[in-house]
Amino acid sequence: MAKKVTKTDDEWRTQLTPEQFAVCRQAGTERAFTGKFWNNHEAGRYRCVACGAELFDSNTKFDSGSGWPSFTAPMDPGGVSTRDDTSHFMRRTEVRCAACDSHLGHVFDDGPGPTGQRYCINSVALDFEPEKK
Repeated sequence: MAKKVTKTDDEWRTQLTPEQFAVCRQAGTERAFTGKFWNNHEAGRYRCVACGAELFDSNTKFDSGSGWPSFTAPMDPGGVSTRDDTSHFMRRTEVRCAACDSHLGHVFDDGPGPTGQRYCINSVALDFEPEKK
């Protein structure tokens, strides 16, 4: 289980860029095809930009054509949490970091095997740690 990270909005604003704060703390989204990781093909791990928790491995990343980094599964199912999201007149499943409760993106049931899921995640909510060679 991830160690819980709790901070005030002022503490988060000091740590995060305005765009990171808008996405991670206010459940915003970046525009498609603009994030730094949507087209990243390097081997490595993706971490929560807010708390550093390991979230996704590049082995589960795929090109969904959506313009956001997409993964078939988190590294550890307990590393993310989900909740219903009925904003924008849609019904979706929001994905959050289990450690710090940062908004990451959404998960959909239209992904490839083996899970059939597509974790559609904002680049701005992630840091990338390249695999050591």
